[in-house]
Amino acid sequence: MTTKKRKPVPVQQTLEPATVSEGGGVRYLHLGTPWIQGAMRVRKPQSIELEYVQRMMAWMLLRPSDQLTEGHAVQLGLGAAAITKFCHGQLRMRTTAVELNDTVISACRLWFHLPPDDERLSVLHEDAARYVEAVQYIGTADVLCVDLYDHEAAAPVLDDDAFYRGCHRLLADGGVMSVNLFGRDASFERSAARIEAAFGPGRLATLKPTKEGNTIVLAWKGFDLPERSVLAARAENIDTRFKLPATKWLRLLAPFVSSPSKSPKS
Repeated sequence: MTTKKRKPVPVQQTLEPATVSEGGGVRYLHLGTPWIQGAMRVRKPQSIELEYVQRMMAWMLLRPSDQLTEGHAVQLGLGAAAITKFCHGQLRMRTTAVELNDTVISACRLWFHLPPDDERLSVLHEDAARYVEAVQYIGTADVLCVDLYDHEAAAPVLDDDAFYRGCHRLLADGGVMSVNLFGRDASFERSAARIEAAFGPGRLATLKPTKEGNTIVLAWKGFDLPERSVLAARAENIDTRFKLPATKWLRLLAPFVSSPSKSPKS
């Protein structure tokens, strides 16, 4: 894949419109195909329905328990707004979501209980590549969640060296990033190697894939991976306080070991 900078893509010319379906008490977001881009249980609009999206919150394990509700959380890719709503409504963090497709933003506001912007919430109709390159945002995120798939959900839209270097610059020291990748896809090792190149050796961990094949990658800046006993105590706190399966996440979590045969630029 190229590492050249991307120009903003005209929204009206290239992006599929958001569509909505519903079944079994769950509302789903699509981009003109049957592929699910996000979901919400209608009777529990503030909960995170999809397992892989829950696992995107595993960054919580890498932050001290007394800092879970502090700082600035950024989401690149809004989806059905589950992470955005949780960070804003449950964690009470300052929250920014960046979404290129304006119909996704409209659908989330109409159908997925995304609240209007306020003093802590900002939803930007903007290109994520442009956002991570902007000088004014350097070092402004404490948490960064990246879930950028197109309407076919085949591969990340942004996945090159320059993008992940931008993500690293965006994070403040002590910041944590979570990224959704398809762990059963042949490109997974290359994507993870690119993240490792941006964040450095020993600053990357992965959760085992979900049954659908989603693998969440965690990367962090300015600190070492805490001891397992520390992570276990944090997981118990998250389980109890926020009703998320953090103890399960910890069982699935392992440091990433890159394959010598994979090159970040291959």
